[in-house]
Amino acid sequence: MNIRPVTKITSNQHLILIGKDDTSFGDYITSSHEIKFLANSLKQKKKQVAINQYNRWVFIQLIDNPDKTDDIVIEDLRKAGDKLQVTLNQNKIKEVTVIDLTGNSSYPFALVEGLALGNYQFLKYLTKTEETENSLKSIRVPGNSIKANLLAQLDHNIQAVYNTRNLVNEPLSFLTAVQLSKEIERMGKEAGFTTEVFQKKKIESLRMGGLLAVNKGSIDPPTFTIMTWKPEKHINKKPYVLVGKGIVFDTGGISLKSTHDSMDYMKCDMAGAATVAGAMYAVAKAKLPLHVIGLAPATDNRPDGNSYVPGDVIKMYDGTTVEVLNTDAEGRMILADALSWAKKYDPELVINLATLTGSAHAAIGKYGIVGMGNASRVVMDQLKESGDQVCERIAEFPFWDDYAEMLKSDIADLKNIGGKYAGAITAGKFLEHFTGYPFIHLDIAGPSFNKTKDKYWGKGGSGMGVRLLFDFLKRRSSKR
Repeated sequence: MNIRPVTKITSNQHLILIGKDDTSFGDYITSSHEIKFLANSLKQKKKQVAINQYNRWVFIQLIDNPDKTDDIVIEDLRKAGDKLQVTLNQNKIKEVTVIDLTGNSSYPFALVEGLALGNYQFLKYLTKTEETENSLKSIRVPGNSIKANLLAQLDHNIQAVYNTRNLVNEPLSFLTAVQLSKEIERMGKEAGFTTEVFQKKKIESLRMGGLLAVNKGSIDPPTFTIMTWKPEKHINKKPYVLVGKGIVFDTGGISLKSTHDSMDYMKCDMAGAATVAGAMYAVAKAKLPLHVIGLAPATDNRPDGNSYVPGDVIKMYDGTTVEVLNTDAEGRMILADALSWAKKYDPELVINLATLTGSAHAAIGKYGIVGMGNASRVVMDQLKESGDQVCERIAEFPFWDDYAEMLKSDIADLKNIGGKYAGAITAGKFLEHFTGYPFIHLDIAGPSFNKTKDKYWGKGGSGMGVRLLFDFLKRRSSKR
């Protein structure tokens, strides 16, 4: 998708006009037939009106219900953008210009966001795409609707989400742990952040026992990718660190998953790592004046004669011993090593993202992110505000120390599962053991992958979390 400013509106450009019930559209709709048609549509309380002017289409999007709160109006416009991209593609329209007539720049921003996010497709493995490929390739916006710098930022964020979705949608036949690190390197070169990849020998020398244990059943080696954005004039003395789970495919290991409606979607179990890479892409493209580091431990989790098994005791990177009671609780094993590694940066804040538990998905479904942590109330509230702003909402769970009691082992320092209850929280408490700094855990198991199309989130990888992290970090960069 190409999102760019436009300086001149010509008579043959397809248009989307954003207005209210009392907005005058006279500069664009002049014939008596069109005026009458629009008036009748308004009487019928229609919020989207399409007018065929023969040389172009004019689509009118009306702001719905002025009594709604602003965040709901904004989200309605994102959804409206998704509906409009369907109509645009049905009419084989390649480019559209979005014009705001309300004077509120957040309205066209949201509509363009919905247009672009809804227009995403993953067609890499289709041999014939002529009938399925979307026609819409370009969105133009005048400078008086969205300022050029904000439009460029929106374009970069859309590309960041697209990159994240592409990674999540890739199958293991392509996206091994090694290939994931290569894709992140490519994103870094394109956006401007640096990457360093630890291969298996380095990981072994560091004794990252959690990552190596999960990898024991695989024919492919693990990787540990470090992403760094450190501009000369960064304003934070201590870095923000983003950590993402990179299980490129999860069979459950010896604790094997069922296939239907479970293992068959487990190519998405690296969505945390993909989201971190996408957020780093957006941060670097925007040149935010922050020092930000991304960590992505990666492997697949497969059963084999050499796989780790229930009952094993694993010595982690920081020396902690963990009794494995379920090999399908593997994400926390690789994340624990990454979180321990993050201590070396003396971070201001660490945010962990992972498709970690079915418990989180069961609790709130696909409509939000389960969040918890020990960071300050101010920081958690700021992150939740960002979630509300971009509609990547966070449902905060309790994080009481009582839950850590459920992880006590008779033969090791910890066990890797807490039992039947509070699975999302005990997973978070397991991770907290390896921190020692301000920490927030985001469980994205519910919204990271859609089995059917869900508005502008689409079908397949959603990219949920990229816009949340960017908005949060942008706010942090401007509040100092």
